[in-house]
Amino acid sequence: MTEPEVQPLLEPKEGIPPVIEDPEALAAAVHAFAEGTGPVAVDAERASGYRYSGRAYLVQLRRAGAGSALIDPIACPDLSELDSALDGAEIVLHAATQDLPCLAELGFRPKRLFDTELAGRLLGYERVGLGTMVEVVLGLRLEKGHSAADWSTRPLPEAWLRYAALDVEVLVELRDALHDELNSTGKLDWALEEFASIAAAPGHPPRSDPWRRTSGIHRVRTLRGLAVVRELWTLRDEIARESDLAPGRVLPDSAIVQAALDQPRTTKALTEIAPFTGRSARRYLRDWLAAVTQARGMAESDLPQPVGPGDGPPPANRWADRDPAAARRLAAVRTAVAALADEHRMPIENLLQPDSVRRLAWEPPADLSEDAVGARLRELGAREWQISLTAHPMAKALERLEMKGEA
Repeated sequence: MTEPEVQPLLEPKEGIPPVIEDPEALAAAVHAFAEGTGPVAVDAERASGYRYSGRAYLVQLRRAGAGSALIDPIACPDLSELDSALDGAEIVLHAATQDLPCLAELGFRPKRLFDTELAGRLLGYERVGLGTMVEVVLGLRLEKGHSAADWSTRPLPEAWLRYAALDVEVLVELRDALHDELNSTGKLDWALEEFASIAAAPGHPPRSDPWRRTSGIHRVRTLRGLAVVRELWTLRDEIARESDLAPGRVLPDSAIVQAALDQPRTTKALTEIAPFTGRSARRYLRDWLAAVTQARGMAESDLPQPVGPGDGPPPANRWADRDPAAARRLAAVRTAVAALADEHRMPIENLLQPDSVRRLAWEPPADLSEDAVGARLRELGAREWQISLTAHPMAKALERLEMKGEA
């Protein structure tokens, strides 16, 4: 059999809409979208890898009866009127958790969602990028050449605006096709519960000790070295915030880790670490060296301590030695969840979060009944559809181990 012909999408149906850059044009768009019908396709473009913040630099929308709109959120930073006008409408996004934070900064907080990426995961699609989903489901090809562009650029090139308008051109059509497939496979209620959970989720709190996420920090074995990482990371973050640059463009993580290992004492020694001679980094050579020097002379009581035990179980690869019974429980419940994920054709992590599986295995309820296991999963944040599928087989797996005296 020959592959069905894929039709490229080269131009928006109504052409590239003008970028909305003033209150009057925004008010007109708000009115048009309020008068439109059906779901609203929404997308946002950021400048990840270029700018410090995760703010949106372009917001795209499309709705039946309203057409498409491109909004410059730098010129129009308040979309709360649009949010009010679309209250109750279903907002269609692809990979919603990526765009919701930057939309919330603009006052746009959808209450009803349809996430086409998550729908694809629940339906078992192997690749769930927007371009792939549109091609596989609709037989249309989107050009994706500008997805990693610096969207803080002004004015935005016409080719980028065309790409941005096309990203929402068929998003509602994709939503409709996936909605039908979810319904026919009995997964629609699961998806709606997932979408509602995403819409209701609170924002993520600031990370404690974010410097500990420096890539390669595992190579730093001393407390003095960790102090160097902390001081350099903090200085880099201040510089990046003030200059609105992505931290990695100021100084890469690899340079911070190498400085923590070498602990250079002079500017010359610092510049022997190649990234410190980069255009952005070399402007602050004295500051970098001062940060390293401060860490080297820090009192023992001020040095950062190794990460202590968290509120969760230890890494699973240590369970066999530390608690063999817990390791057997983990293997048993993982097998049960994997079988269910295979049966329902979806990734294991979408059926049940791996952290929930680990926590249940590490500290199971005293009563291994289905109800008790379900209650524990609920405490861990599992949705009701997940509990209805997994609580029974996981409880049975744990009960079998207990009967054998292996739990």
